[in-house]
Amino acid sequence: MRVLSSVRHVAILGAGPAGLTAAIYAARALLAPVVFEKGVPGGQLNETDQIENWPGTGGPVSARDLMAALRRQAEELGTEIVAAEVTALEPGDATHRVVTTASSVEARTVIVCPGARPREIRVPGADRLKGRGVSYCATCDGYFFRDRPIVVLGAGDAALTEALFLTRFASRVAVVVRHPENDPRAVRASATVRRRAAENPKIEFLWNRSVEEIVGDASVTGLRLRRLDTGEIEEVPADGVFVSIGRDPQTDFLRGVLELEDGYIVTDERMRTSVAGVFAAGDGRLGARAYSQAIVAAGEGAVAALEAERYVLDELVGVAR
Repeated sequence: MRVLSSVRHVAILGAGPAGLTAAIYAARALLAPVVFEKGVPGGQLNETDQIENWPGTGGPVSARDLMAALRRQAEELGTEIVAAEVTALEPGDATHRVVTTASSVEARTVIVCPGARPREIRVPGADRLKGRGVSYCATCDGYFFRDRPIVVLGAGDAALTEALFLTRFASRVAVVVRHPENDPRAVRASATVRRRAAENPKIEFLWNRSVEEIVGDASVTGLRLRRLDTGEIEEVPADGVFVSIGRDPQTDFLRGVLELEDGYIVTDERMRTSVAGVFAAGDGRLGARAYSQAIVAAGEGAVAALEAERYVLDELVGVAR
């Protein structure tokens, strides 16, 4: 395994909004950060069509373009981005060791920004038909369902945003919601997104229903839904099922290393984890999971980088003394 030369001031695990923002702040502090990312820098936003609430853009902006701009800015300021998956974090006293599939590095501070992946639905037919009509990425697969009926599972911001995006292609988009229409918990999306979805003529809400099965042989042909008020089973024809029911943090490699709760990294308000010199930010952090917003992750990345800078300076001053 290749060992990256010298001890780094800051190693950042993940290149989503949190990681790239942390890199920008750390680079501006002349800490020469190294960022490890197993996929394309930008994280889950590479699978999103547009961001409509990023400050200063004046309106919708391409998520991929925004993440590409953050990456360019980080690199121009002196960030090194390494394409590799982090497999282990080994805490130490003066430094921490980051082990990846390609190399390892010693760093005085580590900022962990692992993000979260889409949660898969566990009903009959879902695994078997994944990639054959069952999708977890509307921007990746929506194009293949032109003029065809589809169903969206989920009622949060992400689900309704995907439903709106899919109306560009599909003949009809049915959104399955587990709660009755008059239940204030039914739809957890922002008021603007709810209104746009309600006003879109292609979107139909199927209230108070749960998914019993996704049906199809070679590909999806429909769903079996249970009406939760009567117990009645109904068949809903569909050529595609887009699932948006939450995310799971990508923190398996941190089990037994950092304090976790339900898989999410526990920190204080300064993004400090249970290990001194290790910080966390973004969707994999316990306090951020209620929001899952790019701007929140970016803000946390900035805080983590500022705290890492303070930690490095304190350590270097202590050594000098």
